[in-house]
Parts: sequence; structure tokens; C-alpha cells
Amino acid sequence: MPLNVPGLGRKHTLQSKSSRMLVSDFDYELPEELIAQEPPAERAGARMLALDRKTGAWEDSMFRDFPKLLREGDLLVLNDSRVIPARLFAHRAGLHTQAGHHTSGRIQILLTEQMSDWEWKVLARPGRKALVGEVLTFGEGELRAEIVAHGEFGERTVRFEPVTDFFGELEKLGHIPLPPYIHRADMVTDRERYQTVYAQQRGSVAAPTAGLHFTPEILEQIRARGVGIVYVTLHVGLGTFQPVRVEHVEEIHLHAERYTLPQATADELNAALHAGRRVVAAGTTTVRTLEHCARQGSEFAPHSGGTNIFISPGFEFRVVQALLTNFHLPQSTLLMLISAFGGHEYVLNAYRHAVTEHYRFFSYGDCMFLS
Repeated sequence: MPLNVPGLGRKHTLQSKSSRMLVSDFDYELPEELIAQEPPAERAGARMLALDRKTGAWEDSMFRDFPKLLREGDLLVLNDSRVIPARLFAHRAGLHTQAGHHTSGRIQILLTEQMSDWEWKVLARPGRKALVGEVLTFGEGELRAEIVAHGEFGERTVRFEPVTDFFGELEKLGHIPLPPYIHRADMVTDRERYQTVYAQQRGSVAAPTAGLHFTPEILEQIRARGVGIVYVTLHVGLGTFQPVRVEHVEEIHLHAERYTLPQATADELNAALHAGRRVVAAGTTTVRTLEHCARQGSEFAPHSGGTNIFISPGFEFRVVQALLTNFHLPQSTLLMLISAFGGHEYVLNAYRHAVTEHYRFFSYGDCMFLS
């Protein structure tokens, strides 16, 4: 029985139909001191700005009130991807160049995407020292890798030597890859706080930050209201670290990121949409996964794949009807997605209000609920 959802499964354009919108149309003034450098004392202690996307009206609230904004029968979808300690420091074992020079030294590596069992895409700093053929040694030799290829945007491909427990070694040697706007080194506490309480599937190099606010108690309150909770997986990858380099929105192309839609989630989504119940997404990664999967057939079916879906004003949302999200960077593709969902002017007005009221921004900051 096909879903009675407008547009589900028919031919589509993944990018916005809006014409010649400028990236600068998504700018706003943000004082540096409003960028959260630490998580709140308590996970559920964040402030929350509730925005009515039909009227543009907003209300200042707290995340602890989030369960009260959900309705019996709603389906809440969470991204259960787990952040890996993807930032590594390596010693360059050396390379004899064609000119006969021997290279060595220290280099920083950020794992961004697993390509196969032992090959990863990475960002290297300083990039000029990351030469193809270079051998990198991590720790006391617990991990070793060779740089095997150069990429289009400065990334490299490295091939690790097989070890018994790669992720176990990564846990010992790696650092949590905090975003560049957090101006401090990672700490032991970030291993817990830059991770959702329901994270299961390891593979992300940045947290799906809307989920950082949830606690087991909040999740139980949500279930007690008759709200279903299901999970998708989207591993946040290289695109998170790449600034928008074009002038027009229509010229933006995102890196593909890996996702999985499990059987149980597909079944619950089909049932909710058949019954006309509201689908609530926690985070932009969840939105992108759901809206991509909605375009793969007449109804949801379990599968894994990659998506580079880009959402900006003019996009036709087929699944998501309410959204919990953090505050995003000026001129970012995530702010474009939020603007597509909540209305460009409504969202920017709400952001200006959040700045005036000294909300905390970005990964460790406060959140919005758009419904």
C-alpha cells in the first residue's frame, strides 16, 4: 500500500528551487562571546526558543519543557551516530623525495570518512607536509599509516596497517574533534558531553548536536506522553569542516555522508505517515536522512547508502513536520536548511532575538524548536 504523502517517491530536485539566493542572505551579527565554549552544567539545562513556523511567533523556554511540546502519537526521530576520537597526532616516519631530501616531523590528522576496512579520508595539518608516500606513526607505533592519495579539497587518503582492534587503539590515541569555533583543547569531559546519551553507531567526526540535550529522564518523559522514539544513523563527515566557498546558494554541493535507515524505523515512519501523525526530527542530520530516504521509493524501506542532499528555501518537505535544532553558523548550509523549514525571515528574526537575549550558540549552545 503506497503512502498517501504528497510527492513521496516521485522525481525530484534535491536542491532548492529558489532562484539566485545569495549565501550572504543567510548572514546575521553574532558577538564572539555568545559562542558556547563549554557545555551547560546539565545536559537538559539549555534554553530553548520555540518558533511557530506558520506565524513567526516565538517564545522563550527551556529544553526541560520540550516533552510538553510533543503530542501523543508523535514520532520522534533521533540520530544515533557516535563521535569517534578522530583527531590524531602523528610522527612522520620520513620520505626520500625526488630531490633526495628526507622529511620528518609532527603532523595532525583528522579522520573524516572511512572508505574501507583500513582506508580513511583525512584532513592533514600542515597540509603541505602530508605527501603521498609518507608513512605516519601514531603513539609508540600502535598505529601506522601511509598517505596514498591527494583529494580535490586538500583532503588525503591514508591506509592504516591492519591491527587487531583499530577503534580500541583510536580510543587510546585519539582526541575528540571539537569544532574550530571552540577555542580550547579537548578535555576528558568532552568524551562524554560531546556525545549523545543514545549514541551507538560509531563513525561521526562531529556530534549531531541537537541530541546533546537529551537525558535518559527526558527520553522517559517523552515516551510517557505516548510519543514513539526511533533512530536513524547519519555519520557527520568532511562537509561539516568545509566553509561555503560560492556566492549563490544554487552553486552549493555537499559531500556525501553515510546513513542507515533500520527496519524498525522504516516501519514506524510508514505507520505514522499512514495515520497522519506528526514526525519530529531531532537535528539537521536527521532531517537530511529522512528527506533523502523519502525520495527513494513510494514508502520507507530499510537500507544504507550515502546522501549529499542540500536543503534551502523552496525545498519541499515530505516527512518532517517539527524540528529540534541548535543555533547554526552565519551563512552555513545548516542555517539554510533551518530557513527552508521555518521560513527565511521568521528564522532570521528569531536568531536576532536569540542574539539580543544572549542565547548560547553552536554545538555546546542552546536550541530551537520549530513546529
